[in-house]
Amino acid sequence: MLASLRIKNLALVEDLTWEVGPGLVCITGETGAGKSMIVGALKLVLGERADRSMIRTGQDGCTVEAIFHLAQPQELNAQLSEAGLEPCEGDELLVKRVMTSSGQNRQFINNSPSTLASLKEIGHHLVDLHGPHDHQSLLSRERQRAMLDAYAGATAALAAHQAAHAAWRASRRELDELAHAERATDSEVELLHHQVTEIEAANLRIEEEDELVQRYKTAANGSRLLELVGSSLQKLADDDDSVLTHLRQLQRGLRELDRLDPTVGARLEGAETALVELEELENTLRDYSDRIELDPAALSALEERINVLESLKRKYGGSVEAVLAHLQKSTLRLSRIENRGEALATLEAQEKSCRQAMSVTATSLRKLRDKAGPKLAKEISGHLLDLGFKRALFEIKLDPLPEPGAHGGEEVDFHFAPNPGEPSRPLRLVASSGEMSRVMLAIKSALARQDAIPLLVFDEIDANVGGEIATSVGRKMADLGGSHQVVAITHMPQVAALAAAHYEVTKEFEGGRTTSSLRLITGEERVIEIARMLGGKEKSALEHARTLLSGH
Repeated sequence: MLASLRIKNLALVEDLTWEVGPGLVCITGETGAGKSMIVGALKLVLGERADRSMIRTGQDGCTVEAIFHLAQPQELNAQLSEAGLEPCEGDELLVKRVMTSSGQNRQFINNSPSTLASLKEIGHHLVDLHGPHDHQSLLSRERQRAMLDAYAGATAALAAHQAAHAAWRASRRELDELAHAERATDSEVELLHHQVTEIEAANLRIEEEDELVQRYKTAANGSRLLELVGSSLQKLADDDDSVLTHLRQLQRGLRELDRLDPTVGARLEGAETALVELEELENTLRDYSDRIELDPAALSALEERINVLESLKRKYGGSVEAVLAHLQKSTLRLSRIENRGEALATLEAQEKSCRQAMSVTATSLRKLRDKAGPKLAKEISGHLLDLGFKRALFEIKLDPLPEPGAHGGEEVDFHFAPNPGEPSRPLRLVASSGEMSRVMLAIKSALARQDAIPLLVFDEIDANVGGEIATSVGRKMADLGGSHQVVAITHMPQVAALAAAHYEVTKEFEGGRTTSSLRLITGEERVIEIARMLGGKEKSALEHARTLLSGH
């Protein structure tokens, strides 16, 4: 329910905080006093488009802030989380709308900046607003279907059908994709076979290319490498005048020096280390010399392997990785083409099975709607009778679809005949504005137990009715107030007298400015206001007002 509404600098309102209670809440006041400000403010927090002309004259902007207390915030929290918004603290939801004269409009949900689309989507779960021209949702066949399903208790059946329909759509899409995507000519199949065979025969490894290049470079320069190694070994060890020969002679002399004078031995250890390292260098050079290939056949084989890799790279992507990726892609496509018939048969069987499952869920849903439709129509007709339609006809028709959709195998259409002797026609084609207000109230009354939206707002839907019908309208609203919070902006005293709380909008001129305000009226003030609505403040009007209130 709406716990509070704060309005700053909107139209004639300077600063207003409205603490709203449960049940039927009525708002009355003189024409032009500003009753529409409540509806205007609610429309802003529900995501309606903002008009800068609504900003109070002389102000830079206006703000509307609403606090809602939710009975079950879990579902809304999931939606908020999906939109990247903060969840509710406990059961409290805060919605704020800021509009500036420069055109910079902002909206917040639980203090998180929000898009207008998110605000509007959240608003659909909070408030159902109805005015003389706000019945488009009631005329929508989708909305009518949702109403019937709620009444029929078809939530689980609808969810099962939607899952079955989604599975069928997925199988149908997969079948269509295979049927159209994997067709190929004989030449394409032959080319794919050639490419797969050619690449597979090469038996590629991603790390092979670097190894081959290095081996080829070594083999191609084998003679020069052997020459350099031989020259180095000769200078290092293979000559009577070599480095190692002189170093070994030096080592013998140093050992003799150490024997004769041990005090210098520690400082001569570098010679021992140098000898060991040079001997290791000699061994390394000899091992390297043994590995150098001078076999022309081996060199030719390396060249041939490198040419194979380069050829494949030119054809299929510039790198060994790209060649292997092309092999994988071509193999998969060839497999699909060659196994297309078998795959099509499998998918056709799967699609048929999914279609049959969907038919079962659609039939189950249809049975619930067939059973609930006449009952709901009868209840709505009873409420219409109370609201002055003495011999009106209301029907709920189910029109079969050529193929089941996401919401079942039929469309739901509310039909209405306000005058006896006339056939019923779709509601959207026959009802006038005044009739629609009462039809909407009848439908809301019939669906009160199933309607999950906590706040219903009626903006002068009792226009063009009076007398006993106005009393019936008020009673219907009061009955709805037992299960919902109902806010009614009304000019009918019969409706206002039935309210659990009665607020009066007044307009004052002070300091050169006009300001609208809203205040709770009780006792004699309420009697006087209802007498004004009856046409005056004479004794008879005051007595009539007291009679209406005592009846409540």
